[in-house]
Amino acid sequence: MDIVVENLVKRYGNVEAVKGISFSVKHGETFGFLGPNGAGKTTTIYILTTILKPTSGRAIVAGYDVVREPHNVRRHIGVVFQDPSLDDNLTGYENLYIHGKLYGLNNTLLKERIAEVLKFVELYEFKDKCVKSYSGGMRRRLEIARAMLHVPRILFLDEPTLGLDPQTRIHIWDYIKRLKDEHGVTIFLTTHYMEEAEILCNRVAIIDRGKIIALGSPDELKSIIGNDIIYVRVDNNIDVCSKLSIDGIQSCKTIDGETIAIQVRKASEAIPEILRYLEKAEIKVKEVSYRRPSLNDVFIHLTGREIRDSGGGFIDIVRMRHRVR
Repeated sequence: MDIVVENLVKRYGNVEAVKGISFSVKHGETFGFLGPNGAGKTTTIYILTTILKPTSGRAIVAGYDVVREPHNVRRHIGVVFQDPSLDDNLTGYENLYIHGKLYGLNNTLLKERIAEVLKFVELYEFKDKCVKSYSGGMRRRLEIARAMLHVPRILFLDEPTLGLDPQTRIHIWDYIKRLKDEHGVTIFLTTHYMEEAEILCNRVAIIDRGKIIALGSPDELKSIIGNDIIYVRVDNNIDVCSKLSIDGIQSCKTIDGETIAIQVRKASEAIPEILRYLEKAEIKVKEVSYRRPSLNDVFIHLTGREIRDSGGGFIDIVRMRHRVR
């Protein structure tokens, strides 16, 4: 195992950001940490990358204890943090050169590695341009190149596509998949994008309010629901679920004041019956849709709310204050 976490806890005063989580990550897999802001994702990644010390519990990364052997851990990992960490006034090449020197790469090897990683992320022709002239996607690709420069065993990606447009996000996904397929890198990925977790990850841990509430492959997690989900948006704050009594309905949850998520065996058969019932009950329907279960549906099923409903946690508050300053 490249990562082993046992009963990990992190407290900030009276706030418990991580509440006794345990999991392991196999060599060569892409492991996803999926959850809303404030769930404990970034706090966990900070502990695994030796930036924070846990309050209690144990974490082993690349065979080394993150508390007792942090220097050994750092030699075997690459990190792309959520917040930008490039020097805008330096060129792409200069950013990589400084990073390589910090890792002790000699000049000949360093020049070879810089050329390799820049070509891998398709930035070689822009290597002599200042980073401040780069687009958001180019900066993210350069950060991935920098993290791979010293050939790490494990790559940590904290919300790697946050704030990027959909097309750029897809390109970043391609680079991440290639890192695993071509270089055999173990990837630990935090995200709150469902599609990102489904496309990239072999296994996903869903974390909410500091606890892991489900863990498995995307298909295994979706099998928790295993049926069609019908979404009905009604005109007002009527408690539809308590009144709905139709054969074939397996569960009904109110997501917000107007939207009802109904789990059924077969949506095509259930939708006409549901609409007839609502019409008879004089409940005005604004919109009806259905789909096969997604990881978002799993999260709703387990927590009763959507991922975007949660606010920021301690790390997010500190980050925001830093940005304001």
